[in-house]
Amino acid sequence: MNTQAQYLKAIYLTQQQEDGPASTGDVADMLDVSPASANEMIGKLEDRGLLNHEKYKGVDLTDDGITQARDALQNYCIIERFLIEVLEVEEFRAEAKQLEGVIDETVAERLDTIIDREPQCPDCFDPEGDVCGLLEVEAEVTSD
Repeated sequence: MNTQAQYLKAIYLTQQQEDGPASTGDVADMLDVSPASANEMIGKLEDRGLLNHEKYKGVDLTDDGITQARDALQNYCIIERFLIEVLEVEEFRAEAKQLEGVIDETVAERLDTIIDREPQCPDCFDPEGDVCGLLEVEAEVTSD
């Protein structure tokens, strides 16, 4: 099950890639949910004042939505870095996706004290690679 934070993060990353509104279809694809499920959650997020949704144009995050999305993305980056740098988990992307919905901000802050996170986080995140752009893991992962 995807959380509010995961939806906001997906919308934020989609907006960054598209340089404009995020389509509900792209959000659904990123979260591996049906378009109907994505539309339902987008409606809830709009009711909470976190985004604006205009049919056939897409979704734009409000300032509050952007703030929460960036917080969610930073927490995700912290989880990824912890899994790689501390636990040396090879399948860190899959593990991070599973953990991001259950690790709250307090736990993420504590994990952050253990890792070596870059100050530009979360702006370093590469949405196409679904990983922090500063992590040097690609060579290790593909060499197996």
